[in-house]
Amino acid sequence: MNPYNSLNDTLKQRYGEKVYKLTLNAGCTCPNRDGTLGTRGCIFCSEGGSGEFASSPALSITEQIEDGKKRLAGKRPVQKYIAYFQAYTNTYAPVDCLRKVFTEAILHPEVVALSIATRPDCLGTEVLELLTELNRIKPVWVELGLQTIHEKTAAFIRRGYPLSVFDEAMANLKARNIETIVHVILGLPGETREQILETVRYLNHSGADGIKLQLLHILKHTDLADYYARTNFHVLTLDEYVDLVIACLEVCRPDMVIHRLTGDGPKDLLIAPLWSTSKRQVLNTIHKTLRLRQTWQGRLYTPEQPDFKS
Repeated sequence: MNPYNSLNDTLKQRYGEKVYKLTLNAGCTCPNRDGTLGTRGCIFCSEGGSGEFASSPALSITEQIEDGKKRLAGKRPVQKYIAYFQAYTNTYAPVDCLRKVFTEAILHPEVVALSIATRPDCLGTEVLELLTELNRIKPVWVELGLQTIHEKTAAFIRRGYPLSVFDEAMANLKARNIETIVHVILGLPGETREQILETVRYLNHSGADGIKLQLLHILKHTDLADYYARTNFHVLTLDEYVDLVIACLEVCRPDMVIHRLTGDGPKDLLIAPLWSTSKRQVLNTIHKTLRLRQTWQGRLYTPEQPDFKS
């Protein structure tokens, strides 16, 4: 067991065994790319819309699932999977198209849950009704790319919606008993440690069930890469990142499921930080430091005390 409420431990408790994600591609785009809000995406977003590890959208959903299963089969025996739609904005398409791809995924006999990455401003009434229908079949998770609660940073990264839109989306999802996970990027230019912790504290009270902590990756062919070349802004070191992740864990609600402590940047696109290419080393360093600090022993949390430590 991890010294925090990890996704891996949560899934073992729910399903009695380890469950793996299959990263799928529904062929969606994004309002921040098709001209609705903009054409260049968020400042950090790659040409693949964060879906570099997803299967090809030229394959059917069933074919993508089988392809993902084959890639995992060579490493370990797996019986249960989460169908994860990751690339771009996966509710930004006609509802009939979404119903087709999501239903094909959720009805696969070895899929135990459906996880959908999207934007808070792409959850209209028809989409919410579809998600509610699917949630009656198997659990549906919606992953929202918030990144930060601070409007100045949000404008800089070209997120394209105010915090109030996130709040409304969260309320609508929770009213339908749909599990929610929120993405937060650590290391955005100009954000202080305290501002990052303010975002995490905010999520404690937002209704979020889980959180993904993501290291800022500077990738080739992004506007962030151009900004980095011009300014050489500070990029977190491994020690700084480990310390910041642990600080975030310390202020998270004890029942908040930690879906991610870092992330993968495609090695052929990654400019910085290069230490992040060794994900195993990063995770091992976080866990080793956690054990040494023993920050998770005997802590208590109440809604009136959002910032807590042992």
